[in-house]
Amino acid sequence: MSVYTVHQPPLRAVDAAPDPERFVFVRDGFYVWAFLVPWAFMLWYRLWLVLLIYVVVSAGLETAMYYAGFAGYAIALVGFLTSLLIGFEAASLRRFTLSRRGWKNIGVVTGDDLESAEQRFFAAWLRAAPAPPAEMPVPPPLPHAPRPPDVIGLFPEPGASR
Repeated sequence: MSVYTVHQPPLRAVDAAPDPERFVFVRDGFYVWAFLVPWAFMLWYRLWLVLLIYVVVSAGLETAMYYAGFAGYAIALVGFLTSLLIGFEAASLRRFTLSRRGWKNIGVVTGDDLESAEQRFFAAWLRAAPAPPAEMPVPPPLPHAPRPPDVIGLFPEPGASR
């Protein structure tokens, strides 16, 4: 079974309640595509800041190792280890980007695949949702209700004093 975190987007001006169609489920675990082609994975999920940091750090490491006189296999090994780290941390990088954009982590759910995790989450979410409040009817005004006196101050009758 896979573990997924559920993220709710920030409400738009026209939304009164969260739109379940826009929720994002992020699977925990190793991402093969993030390991094989990290830059493509970051572009696909629009992880712009993460991509910028990845490019700067990778280029800096490779350049520094080249000018320090490391062999080609050592530079390749560092590139491999960097890609391996990206593969293991891809879910955390997605969560980081979502939280920077104002998305809220609203739950964790498990499932055999994404579809079963969505079904489990929304079934529990609907059970936990509060029932809409019943509208209370406004009682009609009383016929011939006495009008309160026009009194300002501490005395019960106009012009009365002790």
